[in-house]
Amino acid sequence: MNIPNINCKIEMFCSINPSESPDKIKKAISNIFPYSTIKSEKFSITAQSKDLNSLEKIYETIHSKNSQKTYKRNFEKNLENDATWFYLNKQAAFVEKIAICEEASESPLGPIKVILISSNIDRIIDWMVSGND
Repeated sequence: MNIPNINCKIEMFCSINPSESPDKIKKAISNIFPYSTIKSEKFSITAQSKDLNSLEKIYETIHSKNSQKTYKRNFEKNLENDATWFYLNKQAAFVEKIAICEEASESPLGPIKVILISSNIDRIIDWMVSGND
């Protein structure tokens, strides 16, 4: 995997349900985004990274499962100015699996929302779904 040298801010948001352990949600996020800084609040967890290495597991999943079209559709549908976003299934992330959700309701306890922000967002999308830098 050739990681391009592009400035990018990656933000993750996840609500905490009353039945959930905040520590388990932190683990789910750190499983998928190992280079992120995680903060816990009363009803949510937020995380940030400025390192494209944080997207390594998602990149590998996109390419190993031939799901480029699904991710590209999501990235383009949610593209606005210099940012795009997508949902990941929270329970899948806890067991180190990556499952994209088209809708928030596809993750029963709520998804992890991942936001990518960059002045070169088109290059990041291209890299994620095609492997081109």
